Amino acid sequence: MKKWGRSLAGVCAVIMAISITACGEAAGSEAVNASSETATSADDASSVSSSEPENQEKQELNTEESMEQIPALRDVVPKKMGCRIGCAITGKEPWDPKLWDLVTTHFNAVTLGNELKPDSLFGYSVSTCPGTKEAELNGETITVPVLNYSNPEKILNKILKWNEANPDRKIEVRGHVLLWHSQTPEWFFHEDYDKTKPYVSKEEMDKRLEWYIREVLTHFTGENSPYKDLFYGWDVVNEAISDSTGTYRTDTERPDEDLLEDRHGGNSSWWHVYQSEEFIINAFKYANKYAPDDLELYYNDYNECDAKKRAGIITLLEAVKAAEGPKGEGTRITAMGMQGHYSMEGPSYTEVEASAKAYGKVVGNVQITEWDLRATDGYDGSPEAMEKEYEEQRKVYNLMYYGLQSAQNSGVNITGITFWGTIDTLSWLQFRSNVGGGSQKEQKQCPLLFDGKYEPKPAFWVFAQE
Repeated sequence: MKKWGRSLAGVCAVIMAISITACGEAAGSEAVNASSETATSADDASSVSSSEPENQEKQELNTEESMEQIPALRDVVPKKMGCRIGCAITGKEPWDPKLWDLVTTHFNAVTLGNELKPDSLFGYSVSTCPGTKEAELNGETITVPVLNYSNPEKILNKILKWNEANPDRKIEVRGHVLLWHSQTPEWFFHEDYDKTKPYVSKEEMDKRLEWYIREVLTHFTGENSPYKDLFYGWDVVNEAISDSTGTYRTDTERPDEDLLEDRHGGNSSWWHVYQSEEFIINAFKYANKYAPDDLELYYNDYNECDAKKRAGIITLLEAVKAAEGPKGEGTRITAMGMQGHYSMEGPSYTEVEASAKAYGKVVGNVQITEWDLRATDGYDGSPEAMEKEYEEQRKVYNLMYYGLQSAQNSGVNITGITFWGTIDTLSWLQFRSNVGGGSQKEQKQCPLLFDGKYEPKPAFWVFAQE
């Protein structure tokens, strides 16, 4: 961060010289984040020698002075948009002091990238069930797998300590995710929790679904939970609409993918058991039953600006809304989560605006939940290419942000903006992924607002200017 002071002057000068309004510029998934176990690269290490304490102290003082010149996103965006501004963190990232400083300085909300997904809560025992026990559900004793909350609790405890020490700069958490076809162990759908045995009936799966949602929501948001005041919302269902058909994702979304894979990239064992969208409706019913009344409940998806897929998502949202009812009886949905895994080629700002309006018409509230920009095809990460890419990226983010503002000015309630990561080098797009929204090519990526040296990029100023 030692160059932030210089970056501020330089970037502001560039923006003043070349800034064009959004109107003028417009001419007309989720895999396991491989960065969670990746240490900060040597290029990101501090250049200050520990053998020069006097110089180090002076540079640290200069850093503090420089940081004071950088507007905090958490102060600017809520004033401008009236919404939360968040980022995703996962694995060891919160224990990187520089990264944690970015999080606490600029964001008032975080999403745990992997730790609250089903595979994590089963202790990453993906190939085999981690063990079973007996549980009571609606007066019946059922056999359930053992849950392990240690992965998310490590991060949540750190956030709790931060909030206690900084009551005026608290960070809230978005739960992600209760029901997803990917990162849910295949054994969860089979008799005796053994994927070599037949699939269970949908009646049996319903019990497992209700038990799982009850246990997770009660543990983290129940009256006796130490984390109950941390969470503002939860993704109930994730990515249940097909890219190829624009209808519900089925068990044959990817014919070349074995349905018995431990974790799926595209096919849905939920659909295989139910053969309908019933599990989606039930998930929202159970979430409504066990969540506190003030916990927001969401549907979340990617490629959400594609017209065909957008129509399918709207059908899903309408089905959930049609089943709304009292706690314990009907569904409840608070907002649509537009993931925002976009690219430098699109969608256009008009497509972002149109999609936000379409979803807002059904559910009222809309959020951007996993925002990043995949690099231009052919981008190689060279200094020359980087300078050009950063400036083009600023323009793309600017246009898309304008689209959100325009939608909000038209009556859509934009209640959150979350970026899928913090610094470029730890983005999931740096690692090949076969899950929706992921990177399919072996090329450099620079998708976020901060570079690998923890410094703000030109795109940062799109959101930092009041």
